[in-house]
Amino acid sequence: MNNVALGLLSALLATNQPQDASNLSPQITRVPSATVNTNDAAELELQKLMMDDDAAADEVDKWIRDNDALAAKGAGEPKTELNKRIRTRFDIVRKGYEDFLLRHPSSAHGYMAYGSFLNDIGDEEEAKAQYENARQLDPKNPAVWNNLANYYGENGPLTNAFAYYTEAIRLDPAEPVYYENFATTVYLYRKDAEEFYGITEKQVFDTALELYRKAIRLDPDDFSLATDYAQSYYGIKPLRTNDALVAWTNALQIARDDNEREGVFIHLARIKIAAGYFAEAKAQLDAVTNTAFGDIKKRLERNLAERENPTTNKTPVNVSTRVAVATNIPAVVQANIVIAATNEVDVPTDFMVSPPALRGQ
Repeated sequence: MNNVALGLLSALLATNQPQDASNLSPQITRVPSATVNTNDAAELELQKLMMDDDAAADEVDKWIRDNDALAAKGAGEPKTELNKRIRTRFDIVRKGYEDFLLRHPSSAHGYMAYGSFLNDIGDEEEAKAQYENARQLDPKNPAVWNNLANYYGENGPLTNAFAYYTEAIRLDPAEPVYYENFATTVYLYRKDAEEFYGITEKQVFDTALELYRKAIRLDPDDFSLATDYAQSYYGIKPLRTNDALVAWTNALQIARDDNEREGVFIHLARIKIAAGYFAEAKAQLDAVTNTAFGDIKKRLERNLAERENPTTNKTPVNVSTRVAVATNIPAVVQANIVIAATNEVDVPTDFMVSPPALRGQ
């Protein structure tokens, strides 16, 4: 057992408790912005370079969208030519960063910005090198540790990812991105987490879920974060039905438009079908009108019909073992909610979702 690592993880989960989410102001952005010293010419130059970086990314995105639209009509630029034009555009940005760092080799912020650019264009190894330069110059910058942890989470070793997220959170326990990235990594690499921390798979799941909940307390209005957390329940067998329904209901409360709300209805219906709450599942499927959800809606309606029909339902739900689900679930996840102590409902694996992406800074 890695007692030191487990101790750090336990301390991380037990301390620095954020205030109640109802007292938190909505977060404007999930990525903290660096403070710009308007009297620092080098920093102002770097800010302009970063704006040019963003402009280049937007321009390239437009090229790709426009070319895809033309290709759909039988026209468009050959991919080889488009890729050449994209590389040329990004080479201008790359040279700008390299020239800046030649003149300002002690700019940790410059290395971080260059690393983020390289990571965005797919040069992960060189991005890691720039993050390491930034870490050497500014080891107390939590964003450096987060971005390096992202690299190790995708490329290994996983032990570095676990340790580096822990350090990022230690340096800035109020940043939700670090908790979310850490949760995603622990969740996806459960065997590595079991071995590193010397804990069971159930404890790994509990750890990942608590990290997600910490992120949500810090950023309760982030719909993407709420859905990442809710989707994590699909990987836990048997499904923690009530906890999953709480999570999806909370996501529903902060959905920003009809498309997001109907997507949540799909998830709620799926879980309720598996749990045996057929009437509620039907009501939520009836509320889905977006044609984008047409195929999965039809599939769930077939599943619902099969489960409701005792002649075709080969694995009926034992009604006596069902648990009651609260209908007035609060809009914000509460850390200590316990609706059902046990749950033996399994959910089919034909609607699994892609894992969330790690967030850089």
